[in-house]
Amino acid sequence: MQIRLERAKSIGRRIGLNDEKGFAIAIFIVLVLITAFFIGYYVFIRPSSTPYSAISLLDSQNSSNYPEVLVVNQNSTFGVWVSVDNHLGQSVQFQVQTKITSDLTTLPVNSQPINVTALSLKDRQSWKGLETVTENQVGSYSVVFELWQYNSATGSYEFTNNFCVLNIQVIS
Repeated sequence: MQIRLERAKSIGRRIGLNDEKGFAIAIFIVLVLITAFFIGYYVFIRPSSTPYSAISLLDSQNSSNYPEVLVVNQNSTFGVWVSVDNHLGQSVQFQVQTKITSDLTTLPVNSQPINVTALSLKDRQSWKGLETVTENQVGSYSVVFELWQYNSATGSYEFTNNFCVLNIQVIS
C-alpha cells in the first residue's frame, strides 16, 4: 500500500503539484480512467445476451395452483394461462400446441394437439392467453404445452424444446 501511495505522489510531483494536491489529482485521474474503461467496455465490447424464447403457465387466478384431480363430467374442464416470451432479436411466428398423453416418453409428444394457438411476436414482446383443457376419460395424464417456432427456410414449424407439463388424474 505504501508503494502505491508513493507512486501516486510521484505522479503529482512530476506534473508540478505539491504532495497534498498531487495525491488528490492522481486519485481523480485514476477514477476517470477506470470510469472511461467501464463505459468503453459497455459501449463497444459489451457481451450480448443469449437469444431465447420461453413458455410458462399460470392457473386461471394467475397463480401456480394447477388442478391435479379432475372428476369426469363435473370439473373435467379447467383453464390455464399460457405465456410466451420472445427474446430472439427479431419478430417470430410461434405456435403453442396443447397435447394430452398418458405416455410422456418423448418430446415433442407424438400425438395430435387438442388445441393450436398461432401467434406472432416482435422482439422483447410477450403474449398471454387462456387455454382451456377438457379430459373426461378416467386415468393419469400429462397435459403438455409445447412451443413451436416457424422456420422460413423450411416453411414449417419446428419444436423449440420449450414446453410445460401438467400432470392430472381423472377420476369418476
